[in-house]
Amino acid sequence: MGAIERRAKYLLLHTQAGSALIHLGMSGALRVLAPGVPVGSHDHYDLLLDSGRVLRYTDPRRFGCLLWQAPGTLHPLLAELGPEPLAADFDGDYLWRRAHDRSAPIKTFLMDQRIVVGVGNIYAAEALFTAGIHPLRAAGRVSRARCAALADAVKRILEHAIARGGTTLRNFISPDGLPGYFEQELTVYGRAGLPCKRCGHTVN
Repeated sequence: MGAIERRAKYLLLHTQAGSALIHLGMSGALRVLAPGVPVGSHDHYDLLLDSGRVLRYTDPRRFGCLLWQAPGTLHPLLAELGPEPLAADFDGDYLWRRAHDRSAPIKTFLMDQRIVVGVGNIYAAEALFTAGIHPLRAAGRVSRARCAALADAVKRILEHAIARGGTTLRNFISPDGLPGYFEQELTVYGRAGLPCKRCGHTVN
Protein backbone atom coordinates (compact mmCIF):
# COMPACT_ATOMS: atom_id res chain seq x y z
CA MET A 1 0.00 0.00 0.00
CA GLY A 2 1.24 3.47 -0.88
CA ALA A 3 -0.21 6.85 0.03
CA ILE A 4 -3.44 7.29 1.96
CA GLU A 5 -5.58 10.36 1.46
CA ARG A 6 -9.12 11.63 1.96
CA ARG A 7 -11.51 13.21 -0.53
CA ALA A 8 -14.81 14.35 0.96
CA LYS A 9 -15.98 11.39 3.07
CA TYR A 10 -13.99 8.82 1.10
CA LEU A 11 -10.68 7.33 2.20
CA LEU A 12 -8.39 6.52 -0.72
CA LEU A 13 -5.86 3.76 -0.19
CA HIS A 14 -3.46 3.89 -3.13
CA THR A 15 -1.62 0.86 -4.47
CA GLN A 16 0.26 0.13 -7.68
CA ALA A 17 -2.79 -1.76 -8.94
CA GLY A 18 -5.24 1.06 -8.24
CA SER A 19 -6.99 2.70 -5.32
CA ALA A 20 -9.52 1.42 -2.82
CA LEU A 21 -12.26 3.95 -2.02
CA ILE A 22 -13.74 3.41 1.43
CA HIS A 23 -16.81 5.17 2.80
CA LEU A 24 -17.55 4.45 6.46
CA GLY A 25 -21.24 5.30 6.22
CA MET A 26 -22.96 6.11 9.52
CA SER A 27 -21.37 3.49 11.75
CA GLY A 28 -18.38 2.03 9.92
CA ALA A 29 -14.93 1.64 11.46
CA LEU A 30 -11.51 0.42 10.35
CA ARG A 31 -9.23 -1.50 12.70
CA VAL A 32 -5.73 -2.91 12.20
CA LEU A 33 -5.70 -6.43 13.66
CA ALA A 34 -3.38 -9.37 13.98
CA PRO A 35 -4.04 -12.21 11.54
CA GLY A 36 -6.42 -14.83 12.85
CA VAL A 37 -8.65 -12.54 14.92
CA PRO A 38 -12.15 -14.07 14.64
CA VAL A 39 -14.57 -12.32 12.29
CA GLY A 40 -17.59 -10.73 13.98
CA SER A 41 -21.16 -10.57 12.72
CA HIS A 42 -20.74 -6.97 11.53
CA ASP A 43 -17.29 -7.40 9.95
CA HIS A 44 -17.47 -7.20 6.17
CA TYR A 45 -13.96 -7.41 4.73
CA ASP A 46 -10.25 -7.62 5.54
CA LEU A 47 -7.47 -5.99 3.55
CA LEU A 48 -4.19 -7.85 3.95
CA LEU A 49 -1.29 -5.50 4.72
CA ASP A 50 2.37 -6.02 3.85
CA SER A 51 3.09 -6.47 7.56
CA GLY A 52 0.85 -9.54 7.67
CA ARG A 53 -1.78 -7.77 9.73
CA VAL A 54 -5.24 -7.02 8.36
CA LEU A 55 -7.24 -3.82 7.98
CA ARG A 56 -10.77 -4.88 8.94
CA TYR A 57 -13.93 -2.97 8.09
CA THR A 58 -16.84 -3.21 10.53
CA ASP A 59 -20.24 -1.65 9.82
CA PRO A 60 -23.32 -2.59 11.90
CA ARG A 61 -25.71 -0.45 9.81
CA ARG A 62 -24.26 -1.42 6.40
CA PHE A 63 -24.34 2.09 4.90
CA GLY A 64 -20.65 2.11 4.00
CA CYS A 65 -18.93 0.73 0.92
CA LEU A 66 -15.66 -0.41 -0.64
CA LEU A 67 -15.11 0.64 -4.26
CA TRP A 68 -12.22 0.39 -6.69
CA GLN A 69 -10.53 3.02 -8.84
CA ALA A 70 -8.23 1.82 -11.61
CA PRO A 71 -4.86 3.55 -12.08
CA GLY A 72 -5.07 6.80 -14.01
CA THR A 73 -8.86 7.07 -13.64
CA LEU A 74 -11.21 9.09 -11.45
CA HIS A 75 -14.16 7.27 -9.93
CA PRO A 76 -17.53 8.81 -10.97
CA LEU A 77 -18.41 9.43 -7.31
CA LEU A 78 -15.40 11.74 -7.03
CA ALA A 79 -15.71 13.45 -10.39
CA GLU A 80 -18.32 16.08 -9.50
CA LEU A 81 -17.39 16.85 -5.91
CA GLY A 82 -16.99 20.45 -4.84
CA PRO A 83 -13.95 21.87 -3.05
CA GLU A 84 -12.90 20.91 0.45
CA PRO A 85 -14.32 23.40 2.99
CA LEU A 86 -10.92 24.13 4.54
CA ALA A 87 -9.21 24.65 1.18
CA ALA A 88 -8.26 28.10 -0.09
CA ASP A 89 -10.60 27.88 -3.10
CA PHE A 90 -13.65 27.67 -0.83
CA ASP A 91 -14.46 31.25 0.13
CA GLY A 92 -17.26 33.79 0.07
CA ASP A 93 -16.77 34.75 -3.57
CA TYR A 94 -16.97 31.10 -4.61
CA LEU A 95 -20.19 30.58 -2.62
CA TRP A 96 -21.73 33.75 -3.99
CA ARG A 97 -20.97 32.77 -7.60
CA ARG A 98 -22.36 29.25 -7.17
CA ALA A 99 -25.47 30.52 -5.36
CA HIS A 100 -26.38 32.98 -8.14
CA ASP A 101 -30.01 32.49 -9.25
CA ARG A 102 -30.39 29.40 -7.03
CA SER A 103 -33.86 29.10 -5.50
CA ALA A 104 -33.01 26.19 -3.19
CA PRO A 105 -32.81 26.98 0.54
CA ILE A 106 -29.32 28.03 1.53
CA LYS A 107 -29.00 25.11 3.96
CA THR A 108 -29.84 22.59 1.22
CA PHE A 109 -27.43 24.38 -1.10
CA LEU A 110 -24.63 24.28 1.48
CA MET A 111 -25.10 20.54 2.04
CA ASP A 112 -24.88 19.76 -1.69
CA GLN A 113 -21.59 17.86 -2.13
CA ARG A 114 -21.25 19.34 -5.63
CA ILE A 115 -20.99 22.78 -4.02
CA VAL A 116 -18.72 21.95 -1.09
CA VAL A 117 -17.93 18.60 0.48
CA GLY A 118 -18.17 17.58 4.10
CA VAL A 119 -20.72 20.09 5.40
CA GLY A 120 -23.48 17.93 6.83
CA ASN A 121 -26.65 18.80 8.70
CA ILE A 122 -24.97 19.63 12.02
CA TYR A 123 -22.28 21.93 10.68
CA ALA A 124 -24.56 23.58 8.13
CA ALA A 125 -27.00 24.53 10.90
CA GLU A 126 -24.24 25.84 13.14
CA ALA A 127 -22.53 27.82 10.36
CA LEU A 128 -25.75 29.44 9.17
CA PHE A 129 -26.61 30.48 12.72
CA THR A 130 -23.13 31.93 13.23
CA ALA A 131 -23.38 33.86 9.94
CA GLY A 132 -26.89 35.13 10.78
CA ILE A 133 -28.60 33.52 7.78
CA HIS A 134 -32.02 31.85 7.94
CA PRO A 135 -31.66 28.26 6.67
CA LEU A 136 -34.76 28.55 4.46
CA ARG A 137 -33.61 31.69 2.67
CA ALA A 138 -33.11 31.12 -1.06
CA ALA A 139 -29.42 30.66 -1.81
CA GLY A 140 -29.59 33.20 -4.63
CA ARG A 141 -30.88 35.86 -2.23
CA VAL A 142 -27.91 35.66 0.14
CA SER A 143 -25.70 38.71 -0.29
CA ARG A 144 -22.03 38.58 -1.16
CA ALA A 145 -21.14 39.82 2.33
CA ARG A 146 -23.27 37.12 3.95
CA CYS A 147 -21.67 34.48 1.72
CA ALA A 148 -18.28 35.65 2.95
CA ALA A 149 -19.48 35.39 6.55
CA LEU A 150 -20.89 31.93 5.86
CA ALA A 151 -17.70 30.58 4.29
CA ASP A 152 -15.73 31.94 7.23
CA ALA A 153 -18.18 30.38 9.70
CA VAL A 154 -17.94 26.98 7.99
CA LYS A 155 -14.15 27.03 8.23
CA ARG A 156 -14.03 28.20 11.85
CA ILE A 157 -16.68 25.75 13.05
CA LEU A 158 -15.14 22.77 11.27
CA GLU A 159 -11.66 23.60 12.56
CA HIS A 160 -12.97 23.93 16.11
CA ALA A 161 -15.03 20.73 15.83
CA ILE A 162 -11.97 18.83 14.59
CA ALA A 163 -9.95 20.17 17.51
CA ARG A 164 -12.71 18.97 19.85
CA GLY A 165 -12.71 15.48 18.34
CA GLY A 166 -15.89 15.82 16.28
CA THR A 167 -19.52 15.54 17.32
CA THR A 168 -20.63 12.35 19.04
CA LEU A 169 -24.28 11.57 18.33
CA ARG A 170 -25.09 7.92 19.04
CA ASN A 171 -22.03 5.76 18.35
CA PHE A 172 -19.32 7.96 16.82
CA ILE A 173 -15.87 7.59 18.36
CA SER A 174 -12.47 8.89 17.30
CA PRO A 175 -9.60 6.59 16.26
CA ASP A 176 -8.29 6.57 19.83
CA GLY A 177 -11.66 5.34 21.11
CA LEU A 178 -12.77 8.64 22.63
CA PRO A 179 -16.03 10.46 21.86
CA GLY A 180 -16.14 13.86 20.18
CA TYR A 181 -16.82 16.80 22.46
CA PHE A 182 -18.15 19.41 20.01
CA GLU A 183 -21.70 18.25 20.82
CA GLN A 184 -21.39 20.11 24.13
CA GLU A 185 -20.88 23.39 22.23
CA LEU A 186 -23.71 23.15 19.68
CA THR A 187 -25.70 26.38 19.54
CA VAL A 188 -28.77 25.34 17.50
CA TYR A 189 -28.55 21.77 16.21
CA GLY A 190 -30.66 19.46 18.38
CA ARG A 191 -31.69 22.35 20.65
CA ALA A 192 -35.24 23.03 19.39
CA GLY A 193 -37.41 24.27 22.24
CA LEU A 194 -34.42 25.29 24.36
CA PRO A 195 -33.25 28.84 25.09
CA CYS A 196 -30.88 30.33 22.52
CA LYS A 197 -27.37 30.63 23.93
CA ARG A 198 -27.00 34.01 22.23
CA CYS A 199 -30.28 35.86 22.86
CA GLY A 200 -32.28 33.68 25.25
CA HIS A 201 -35.27 33.23 22.95
CA THR A 202 -36.55 29.73 22.18
CA VAL A 203 -34.76 27.89 19.37
CA ASN A 204 -37.24 26.65 16.76
